[in-house]
Amino acid sequence: MKKCGLVGGKLGHSYSPYIHAKLADYAYRLYELAPEELEGFIRGGEWDGLNVTIPYKKTVLPWCDELSDTARRIGCVNTLVRRADGSIYGDNTDAYGFRLLLRRAGIDPAGKKVLVFGSGGASVMACAVLEELGAGSVTVVSRRGEDNYENLPRHYDAEILVNATPLGMYPDNGSAPCPLAPFTCCEGVADVVYNPARTALLLDAEARGIPCSNGLYMLVAQAKRSAEQFLGAAIDDGVIDRIERALSFDMRNLVLVGMPGCGKSTVAKLLAEALGRECVEADAEIERAAGMTIPEIFALGGEDRFRAIETGVLASLGKLSGRVISSGGGCVTREENYPLLHQNGTIVWLRRDTAKLTKEGRPISLRSDLGELYERRRPLYERFADYTVSNDGAPEDTVREILALTRL
Repeated sequence: MKKCGLVGGKLGHSYSPYIHAKLADYAYRLYELAPEELEGFIRGGEWDGLNVTIPYKKTVLPWCDELSDTARRIGCVNTLVRRADGSIYGDNTDAYGFRLLLRRAGIDPAGKKVLVFGSGGASVMACAVLEELGAGSVTVVSRRGEDNYENLPRHYDAEILVNATPLGMYPDNGSAPCPLAPFTCCEGVADVVYNPARTALLLDAEARGIPCSNGLYMLVAQAKRSAEQFLGAAIDDGVIDRIERALSFDMRNLVLVGMPGCGKSTVAKLLAEALGRECVEADAEIERAAGMTIPEIFALGGEDRFRAIETGVLASLGKLSGRVISSGGGCVTREENYPLLHQNGTIVWLRRDTAKLTKEGRPISLRSDLGELYERRRPLYERFADYTVSNDGAPEDTVREILALTRL
């Protein structure tokens, strides 16, 4: 069996083993190496194929006996293959992945003015691909370059924007290179970040109806191309879509919203059991953060105080991946909660007949007419929801319907 893996400085949680396990039958390990360990491992380690990530994509260049045209042009290597004669071949499959990302998102740079944020290796790779695809012009925007964030207004006519920086990447969710409002000609946005699923930049693009994509498809596509190099054989492109969909589902949170007493907690627990995921109750996290019960929060500070604590908790929960989250019934009353939950989540609205809703332990429900409360909140639930599912029947049926919808 071939011995393959990923080499990097600090690998943390990598999705590469997951992806490669679905691509081919070879061993794939993570090699977290210090700089002084790198050369010895590359030259003399027991491996047949390697992916290389930060900060070693340039470091390994001198140890390659041959480079692909792409790797030579970009000046970075992310794939190494040890040939039968012991020589090392270096390639850059990120370029392949980025090209497919643009194609899948429907972003065609031909003849267009493109801005690329960042000046590192990902930027160099993106610029090379964009030029190959016939971009009318490609401008790199960096903090200290000739084109920078201070003089960005002179590029407000850009038609395609690419984020090749870590801005907005977990755990620093919420940041973006720039707002999109001034870019009135923008018709496509690509972000190499894939965690969260929707960075602040992509949330902005999505809200404006601009075609956009994160970097997950690129990650899977470049892995497929690497696997072909490792094996010396072609792999059908259709596997990219299958792996990307499965990985995206595993990474996304399933977030339940709906009226107080509609059964979110029960359905969330059943969903978590069915998927083998952690179930998180937003109300329990609010009580933990406040050090008191929800009725006590209302008694001491009213609904405004409760909502402020809730938003802080949702900001933390929304950064998580692969959880089932049961939210509070009124979280939809604050618009700022939408991007917090949507950035990494699929939001499901549980609808339930108001006559079946319970009020016990719910301060707002106890003092409200539930019919009137529902009518006020209904358009807010519709605004937040990716899917709507009835929970008037057995919760097990609700779970089956949610899984059928969200696994598409």
